Amino acid sequence: MNENIIAYVLAYLLGGIPFGLILAKIFANVNIKDEGSKSIGATNVLRVLKQKDPKLAKKIAVLTVVLDVLKGVLPILIAKFAGLSDATLWAMAVLAVIGHCYSPFLKFEGGKGVATGAGVLALFLPIEICIALAVWFVVGRVLKISSLASLSALLALIVSSFIIHPQIPEINSHAPIFIIAFVVFYKHIPNIKRLFSGQESKVI
Repeated sequence: MNENIIAYVLAYLLGGIPFGLILAKIFANVNIKDEGSKSIGATNVLRVLKQKDPKLAKKIAVLTVVLDVLKGVLPILIAKFAGLSDATLWAMAVLAVIGHCYSPFLKFEGGKGVATGAGVLALFLPIEICIALAVWFVVGRVLKISSLASLSALLALIVSSFIIHPQIPEINSHAPIFIIAFVVFYKHIPNIKRLFSGQESKVI
């Protein structure tokens, strides 16, 4: 089998591992797919587990973020070490995010793709990710709305990528960034609707 195809399949399957769901079940015996926003991401882990054990909730949420980042980053680093092309690495980045958002282990449901997306993009666009994280931190700190912070960071990343890298090295295209951004934005549509109706929950 072609090594690129193997890399693509692994990126998608590893991206699909629902760490938030697994950790919440193991350490708190809670199915986060049935509570809160029903997302498998760190924000919902924090929101749901906080009701039981605030200290445990923070630890599990942080661990969820770390693992959601690593599941996208590590396969790409291994593929890069193996000598696969930048085009293949970018495709793996996209597939890792799609795997997280549409997990094959959850009947093609999943999370919002923020942590995994940030992780894989950091490998290619570290300066832009630093800018996006700064925006995410400020908006999250001031407004305390996770979805709004994430969407603001996403916009900051796209704008800064065009300013800093008018042409993306090696692939000369912003297409992978736009695909990742579209998937993350699409998964946030329910949050956007709640934002406009004033019903979006705050993370306190």
